[in-house]
Amino acid sequence: MTWEELSISQQQEVERQMEVITRGAVEIVPEGEMKRKVIKSVAAGIPLNIKLGLDPSAPDIHVGHTIVIHKLRQFQELGHQVQLVIGDFTGRIGDPTGKSETRRQLSEEDVQRNAETYKKQIYKILDPEKTKIFCNSEWLSPMSFSDVVNLAAKVTVARMMERDDFSKRFQGGQAISIHEFFYPLMQGMDSVALKTDVEIGGTDQKFNVLMGRTLQKEYGLEPQAVILMPLLEGIDGVQKMSKSLGNYIGIDEEANEIYGKAMSVPDEVMLKYYEMATDISNQELAALKAGLADGTAHPRDVKMRLSYTLVRMYHGKAAAEAAQQHFITVFQQRALPEDIETIGIPSKELLSGTIKLVTLLTLLGFAGSNGEAKRSIQQGSVKLNGVKQEDPNGEIQPQEGDIVQVGKRKFAKLTLA
Repeated sequence: MTWEELSISQQQEVERQMEVITRGAVEIVPEGEMKRKVIKSVAAGIPLNIKLGLDPSAPDIHVGHTIVIHKLRQFQELGHQVQLVIGDFTGRIGDPTGKSETRRQLSEEDVQRNAETYKKQIYKILDPEKTKIFCNSEWLSPMSFSDVVNLAAKVTVARMMERDDFSKRFQGGQAISIHEFFYPLMQGMDSVALKTDVEIGGTDQKFNVLMGRTLQKEYGLEPQAVILMPLLEGIDGVQKMSKSLGNYIGIDEEANEIYGKAMSVPDEVMLKYYEMATDISNQELAALKAGLADGTAHPRDVKMRLSYTLVRMYHGKAAAEAAQQHFITVFQQRALPEDIETIGIPSKELLSGTIKLVTLLTLLGFAGSNGEAKRSIQQGSVKLNGVKQEDPNGEIQPQEGDIVQVGKRKFAKLTLA
């Protein structure tokens, strides 16, 4: 079916879908083929199979991860079928993309545990009725050594060395293990096994997702189109969002934390967050851009709406309204929140009635380690009853009802158990 053979209404539907599909995409490979697939789908009334592969290398999903997941949701709303591939097999190797050294291989137990957590979080965005979840061990585990040799014969070493991270490591004299070459091959086999029409990935995944096109051709299948989405800067506005850098917003974090973190996003990347990480319409996005450009919208108000939207998406409207009120109370009115959690300090932790400040912060859950607690103190983020604490090695003598604050969003009222 060609464009000219479509009815006017079908042509309009194709154009509508392409407007949604291309929103925020950095590159579509090849774009003409993507449109031909949509034309074929609209003409036949058959949904496209849209694939995303996720390696469960960490248990939590942050807002940066959701960019590709939101693109899947858009395809679902257009009537297409999502193929979500949990890389329980590939995850044992680990994606070498962007790595300067060989990654630690995960245990099967780690992969399975993280995969279950992923599934729970993903349905905060995707429609379960239009999502098929696969584990790639279904087709990769049964492959014999002969199958693997035949697969490896389809791609040259020269092609593998086109990967920027591999070539840099090779030129720098850093080790590349043979098993790392198999990662893109296995990801490509996911597309072969599922007869995928479209695969979505971040720009850092370009080599891997294009391997799916290569292998589909080798196996006599119609090659998939590829949609590459940008990487999202973290709340520092500079580096890629990452848990290891601490510049992330986790979608499972509590509502006040999401709201407060979103309010710290620099104005320069605020619209990118809207476009990539929220469910607002293209029309709403255009109105926000116009308002900021002509001065009719204040950046603070636009950012508060962003924060509200993110909380609403992952915790619901009531939680979003409560988080917004909490922010207004604590930060705009410079008052303490009304619902500060009371946390007991066990007497065994008090030596001569005192406790190290870093120990207190870890007991309260305000730091994951003594090192993190010390950094918070050194950065001036810790207050006791409104007084900044500056000695990372200091001790305090806690009293009933003391208020401990870390940063702008973490509060606790002490009680002596």
